[in-house]
Amino acid sequence: MQRGPGRITLHFDQTVKVLPGAVKVLNGVGRNFAGGARSVGTDVVATVPPLRLGTYTVRWQAISADSHVVSGVWTFGVRVPAPPVAEAYGAGGPTTQEDVVRWLWFLGLALTIGALGLRLIVLRGLAVPLELERKLAVAAGLGCVVSIFSGIAAFSLRSEDALQLPFGRFLYGDLSPMASTRFGRAFVVMTLGFALVLAFCFLAWLLDRVQFLAPAFALSLLFAAGLSFSGHDAVDAGSSWKTEIADWVHIGAASLWIGALAVMALLLWRGAPELRRAAFLRFSRLATVLIGLVLGAGTYLSIVRLPHLSDLWSQGYGQVLLVKIALVCCALLWGACHPFVVRPALARADVR
Repeated sequence: MQRGPGRITLHFDQTVKVLPGAVKVLNGVGRNFAGGARSVGTDVVATVPPLRLGTYTVRWQAISADSHVVSGVWTFGVRVPAPPVAEAYGAGGPTTQEDVVRWLWFLGLALTIGALGLRLIVLRGLAVPLELERKLAVAAGLGCVVSIFSGIAAFSLRSEDALQLPFGRFLYGDLSPMASTRFGRAFVVMTLGFALVLAFCFLAWLLDRVQFLAPAFALSLLFAAGLSFSGHDAVDAGSSWKTEIADWVHIGAASLWIGALAVMALLLWRGAPELRRAAFLRFSRLATVLIGLVLGAGTYLSIVRLPHLSDLWSQGYGQVLLVKIALVCCALLWGACHPFVVRPALARADVR
């Protein structure tokens, strides 16, 4: 906005009780510019003096008719763009809990995409035992459940960072400003999308029809893009639609590669010994393509994010990237065992 608001009005659908400091307008250093708040019918009104150029955070609280403390936060800018709600004054940064939940989110995606991809790509055209078919559908459904609940936890933790409220008051906080952010919209779409994927997995398990897994696989890959379109490669400096697509390819290929490998080792190896050889050889060829996509997309993103070589060890993202490179190298060494060790062993077994 070109000039600051002369007053701030909060609209409620019931009469609320105004608390001391019910409305605060804070600048970047925490100075409050809001005057005393008062009730006007079902509204709460606070006056605001003229504001200078800059970004501001509005934090409010009131007691509802059922005696719960409701709270909320939003941001605005005077002749400058408003910062994201997650960067409001007083908001906390990412915590260890958020990192753990985000990794659980990725593991859920990998389990869903990997189980579906293993059945539809690696085991396509093979006589898969009915028991294994059902276990694969259950594994994909379990991945959906993990993804949905991890997404809910991630959204709640991100909102708690912005609101900075105790758990009891957080339950009655206004989360609508967070829901309107990129991350919030992605969370809503991904939650609904993976609920649909879960429904297809359930139908495949209930009716013993593998055909339902095809739309589930396509939708799981499609909705995994929500993380790419709301993450660093969508909002940071230098980001573009190209970096969003590259990150989507990176996440999708890595999820299919890691998830299919894990499901094959845990379910197929003992559940269908007669399919081991065919599945192993097919997965080996698929993994080569997936690793190429992971490396290609990752290399492009690293060039965009880290234009200087020294950024690899001086920047936090660069240090994380070095760890990822080390893990991929270990995976490549393990993958080299397939054509040079395991495949010849399988060939010798056939000769015997």
